[in-house]
Amino acid sequence: MPIMNTTDDAQLALSTAQSGASVVRGLYGAPLDRVEKSAGDFATEADLAAERTMLDLLRTARPEDAVTGEESGATGTAGAQRRWLVDPLCGTLNYAVQNMLVGVNVALRETGSGITAAATADPFNDEVFWTDGTRARLRRGETDTPLLPSPDSRLVDLNLDPPFPAFPPARLLTAPGFAERFRPRVVSTSLAVAWVAAGRRAAYVTDGGDLRESVHFAAGIALCEAAGCTVTGIDGLPLASSAGGLVAAADAETHAALMKLIRLA
Repeated sequence: MPIMNTTDDAQLALSTAQSGASVVRGLYGAPLDRVEKSAGDFATEADLAAERTMLDLLRTARPEDAVTGEESGATGTAGAQRRWLVDPLCGTLNYAVQNMLVGVNVALRETGSGITAAATADPFNDEVFWTDGTRARLRRGETDTPLLPSPDSRLVDLNLDPPFPAFPPARLLTAPGFAERFRPRVVSTSLAVAWVAAGRRAAYVTDGGDLRESVHFAAGIALCEAAGCTVTGIDGLPLASSAGGLVAAADAETHAALMKLIRLA
């Protein structure tokens, strides 16, 4: 297999996220059929169409790479060294009721190196948060600017979606001292993880299993790590050794404060 240029991979991630965002934006507000997936979970025609567009682009550009799509599942060699993780519409329920808080995620996982390229697009703000694994940038139009995490907003996004196998983030709301320092937000899309890297959120907290290869979270985690955020599991351990979940904080002080509250809750 030819050696890929990491810059090319990052630009492919960016353009793939943009292509999915274009489909999502174009179908917004139209009557959309739903495909039921499980109790309370469904996909729309926009999810399916955006994923087809994104996968076509990836397969054309990187025919030897494997791909895992939120809607179509895994394709390619099971033990592939390079696998693209695609979430064509994160925040489907928001989108279905014409709420514009949604994201389009794509990430490249390479064996032995982790996530080496990733992008999260906001279809309605002409923004793409992207990384080549070392730098984190925001693309607006044709301009790139560095992502700069900041705790100043004091806003903490909580993922309140079930199931909660270990620590329900809702418990954090009643932890002594949480309201004195932070203000909760619930966006219901992993776009909020990218906002931590961009300084628009002080932190993001979710329970769950190993999220490093999740089509929903891999891109946001990579963005936060490249931007210099403090990122661990819900237990405060590095993601590689954590029992699961995610605490992505703008800085070490914010992370430490949240971990103290989580342990009290």
